[in-house]
Amino acid sequence: MKEQIKTNNAPAAIGPYSQGVDVKEGRFIFVSGQIPVNPQTGQMPEGIKEQTRQSILNIKAVLEAAGGNLGNIVKTTVFLKDMNDFAAFNEVYAELFAGHTYPARSTVEVARLPKDALVEIEAIAVI
Repeated sequence: MKEQIKTNNAPAAIGPYSQGVDVKEGRFIFVSGQIPVNPQTGQMPEGIKEQTRQSILNIKAVLEAAGGNLGNIVKTTVFLKDMNDFAAFNEVYAELFAGHTYPARSTVEVARLPKDALVEIEAIAVI
């Protein structure tokens, strides 16, 4: 359904993402930006690692409701409040996407996120 694109004619991926992803067929699912609110408690965890994990778990829940999983993601856009958190973010991101083709990804630093979250992640998946 999807295939990682690699070329030496563009800079190599420097983290857990792909240069590009070729989608062969399927149904596109666009997941709105997910901040790290725990749906059971309504609270946000402390720290970038815990917030990254919760944001990705929220994406996973949306995808599961559509009949998919994290492996179906072809592109993510990450909004970080502080780019100094990038390494810690990447650690959790790599862990949760382990075993899957890494999605293509963009990461930007932003001035402020809803509820003063440290991270927000949106995703595009193909099921």
